[in-house]
Amino acid sequence: MAVLLFGVWALLALTSCPGATEELFEVSVWPSQALVGFGQSLVVNCSTTCPDPGPSGIDTFLKKTQVDKGRQWKAFLLEDVTENCVLQCFFSCSGVQKDTSLDVTVYQPPEQVILELQPDWVAMDEAFTVRCLVPRVAPLEHLTLTLFQGNQELYRKNFVSLALASQNAEVTISITAHRENDRCNFSCSAELDLNSQGGGLFRGSSAIKVLRIFEFVQRPLIWVSLVLEVGTTEPVSCEVARVFPAKEAVFHMFLGDQELHPFLSWKGDTAWANATVRATETGAQELSCFVSLGPVEQETRRPVHVYSFPPPVLQIEESYPLAGTDVNVTCSGHILTSPTPTLRLQGAPDLPAPGEPARLLFTAKEDDDGRNFSCEASLEVQGQRLVKTAVLQLHVLYKPRLEESGCPRNQTWVEGKEQMLACVPEGNPAPTLVCIWNGISIDLEVPQKATQNHTGIYRCTATNRLGSVRKDIAVIVQGRREQSSSTIFLLGVIFLVLGINTAALYFHFRPCKTKEDGTAVPAGRTRQSEEKPVGCSTSGEKTVWCSTGRNV
Repeated sequence: MAVLLFGVWALLALTSCPGATEELFEVSVWPSQALVGFGQSLVVNCSTTCPDPGPSGIDTFLKKTQVDKGRQWKAFLLEDVTENCVLQCFFSCSGVQKDTSLDVTVYQPPEQVILELQPDWVAMDEAFTVRCLVPRVAPLEHLTLTLFQGNQELYRKNFVSLALASQNAEVTISITAHRENDRCNFSCSAELDLNSQGGGLFRGSSAIKVLRIFEFVQRPLIWVSLVLEVGTTEPVSCEVARVFPAKEAVFHMFLGDQELHPFLSWKGDTAWANATVRATETGAQELSCFVSLGPVEQETRRPVHVYSFPPPVLQIEESYPLAGTDVNVTCSGHILTSPTPTLRLQGAPDLPAPGEPARLLFTAKEDDDGRNFSCEASLEVQGQRLVKTAVLQLHVLYKPRLEESGCPRNQTWVEGKEQMLACVPEGNPAPTLVCIWNGISIDLEVPQKATQNHTGIYRCTATNRLGSVRKDIAVIVQGRREQSSSTIFLLGVIFLVLGINTAALYFHFRPCKTKEDGTAVPAGRTRQSEEKPVGCSTSGEKTVWCSTGRNV
């Protein structure tokens, strides 16, 4: 610094003209343009051409300190420069004072550029604002702010210098939201150009902001049965239409305080949530669905009634009664059913009184084995008629039977073919069947090739724990010749019947002759025959067929 000040003084000394009057002196200041960063310091040198200057200094409101001097110059340190100002550098020579001014410009680069989207979620077709703010930037007359949507320039603004050296710069524009704006990037850039003052170009950029566009105007719809049975699983669905973007809709579903866990789906501008609900308490409850998208939440609530309705209780006093014994069947409502259901027992002649079970008393027969009894309970819940049914099967125990339909007494086998004895016993419990032929027990499940030796009487016995029954079965093995003779005889009968029918048709429709006058006469008859033909017809002069009306 001392070398610099000495150089300035030497330059002034060389340029002064010897013999010039002291009244012609000059006052100068260095630097000629002062550009200083906000809060920084500046060294100013004041000098004069007066050979013997008097009082001198700097006139400014800034904090100043003289750091060096010479005969014709002085150097001052200006500290913490935060505002633009004009300082005066003065010298006096032989009682005459002269001064010169220096404009001090404070600059502050755009170190912080802030972009704001208000709001960041915008309803479709509504306006939103894009705001760019640069705090503490100077000088404003050299600042340019530019707003961008993606890489496209939206707006550019230049500023006019104001009184303060450092202040905020701001630009705000309003835009109408459209669906294509969704997920668009917005940014802001700031440029402070001080090239004209020797300070260079300063740039700053904001962080990128993403705009979200949404449409959500309709309340969700809940699809669920108005009545739910406690302890059972029922499907429930919540759907919302005209929502964009549909896949970003968030669903929350509750049954009372119980939160459900839905599976979300969407298609186009419709989103829905499917879940299953399992009520654990009876009574009136509320199913609610909350759907949120961005800053908006819609909700729908729907009352449901939870009821308890277990199947009715069907009881048969004796599930395996003996044939001929009494059977008592009772149909009653479950103790957890509320209110009391209406009961109907299949086969019961009358409906029971409210709150009373339905009963049926009868004598078991063998034909009742396998009979199904149905107990139906109906309940009115919130205007809906609900029905539950219980079914039991009756098993009647009875002795074995060998009925003719299942075990024919006479059976014919064909020689050389695989044959089995046809005998299926009836009874409950299912009886075992043993058949004896020629003192040998035969296997009733394995077919055997029939021979003439199989002809004879088979004695079959069916047995269960209630008793047994016996039946003799006569088996005849028919040979192949007998079978052929039967076939020939049958064919002969068929041909005989066909021949008789053919002859009858011939005599009924036999040919006849025609008289000279054109009248038809049956063949073999004279004109004097008293029989008159019936139904004769002619075809030119040829013989035609006619009917005499007689039965042949």
